[in-house]
Order: sequence, then structure tokens, then C-alpha cells
Amino acid sequence: MIDIELIRTNRELVKENIKRKFQDEKLPLVDEVYELDKKYREAKMEGDNLRAEKNKLSSEIGNLMREGKKDEAEAIKVRVGENAKRIEELESLEADLESSIREKMYVIPQIMDPSVPIGKDDSENVEDKRFGEPVVPNYEIPYHADIIERLNGMDKVSAGRTSGEGFYYLLGDIARLHEAMLAYARDFMIDHGFTYAVPPFMIHKDVVEGVMSFPEMEAMMYKIEGEDLYLIGTSEHSMIG
Repeated sequence: MIDIELIRTNRELVKENIKRKFQDEKLPLVDEVYELDKKYREAKMEGDNLRAEKNKLSSEIGNLMREGKKDEAEAIKVRVGENAKRIEELESLEADLESSIREKMYVIPQIMDPSVPIGKDDSENVEDKRFGEPVVPNYEIPYHADIIERLNGMDKVSAGRTSGEGFYYLLGDIARLHEAMLAYARDFMIDHGFTYAVPPFMIHKDVVEGVMSFPEMEAMMYKIEGEDLYLIGTSEHSMIG
């Protein structure tokens, strides 16, 4: 989620960033958040002022009662009660506004680095660096799953019965190769100064909202029924959370 100060002070930057991402449907959110935030800060300021006044008046009541000025004390009690009621209304308004702001802010994309090239799809990708020359074989390249099946390293039929289409069992040396590649990648990163971590595989909704746009991701995530838990898509969700 971007810093709301950007919307308070530089809405055009936020809008331009949205345009650079070709997400123009999100442009109205910037002005909506700006107006909601203005109302939120006004409500908070009024509430803070009323709380300060309420505390001051409450201390005056005790002094007036000690001085025998009961009528004046009762009049101030009425004002304190009115302030308390208004404070309660403002706190409810603040909570509603804060929730609306947060919901919209989650959808507004992060600010891109100025060096990022702009393109609406893969056809407009920019080559950043080239080393060596790509080798183009003069024969048809087989799909990796076909190779694995020819080596009897995959069983999609049995996995289809147990789990449905798209699942598979890895078998024998292919299963060992799978583990070896993971181990190689792990050890390579450790050798380069990284700390190996196995994160939780499930996270709470508030963590999901904190690391990605929940409305956009909800349809792509698996929720644990009856629990405030979602299966992670990648480890960075847990790590960032």
C-alpha cells in the first residue's frame, strides 16, 4: 500500500503512475481517497478538540461543586454529555472512513521506479542486458513434461483420480532430481549470504491485505473454511507479512 501522504500532496504523481501501468480504471480512486481522507482528518480534529474540551469541563465540574455552584456544575455536565455523544458519533465516522480509505488504498498500485520501461504487453518489452548469443536448435524442442513421462518419472493418471486434473506424482529419479534442484538453489543462496527460512503456509486476511490487493487476489487464493486463514501463493506473502 502506498503512503497516503502521496495522495495528500502529489495526486498527479499517483495518477501518472496508474496510467504508466495501463490501469486507468483505477484513476477515480485517487480523488475518492483524497476526499475521504479530508473528511477523516476533519472528523479526527473535531473529535480531538471535543475530547480536550470534555476533559477541561470535567475538571471544572469538581471545582464548581466544591464551591457550592451546583447549578453551574449541572449546566456543564449537560455540555459534557453532549460532547461525549458527539465524540461517539465522530469515532464511528472515523472508523467507517478509515475502512473505506484502506479498502481503496489497497487497490492503488505502488509507485514504479522511473527507470522501469513502459509497455502495455510483452510485445513492448525492452532488453536490459545481453550476454552471449541464444542457441536455436534445428530440431523441435520437446516439452519437459513429455520427457519426464518417457522416463517414467510422472504419473498424471493416478494423480487425476486422487486430486483432479492438473496434478501429478513425481517418481524415482525425477522426484530425486526435483529435490536436488531445490537443494542446489537453497545452498546457492545461503552461500551468497541469505538466511534459509521455511515460512508458514497460511496467513490471516489482514496479512493478505497488507501485501497485495485482496479484492484482486481473493479469486486466486484458497481459503480455509471456518478459519481466518488463506493458503499462500508464494513465500514472500508470509515473509513480508
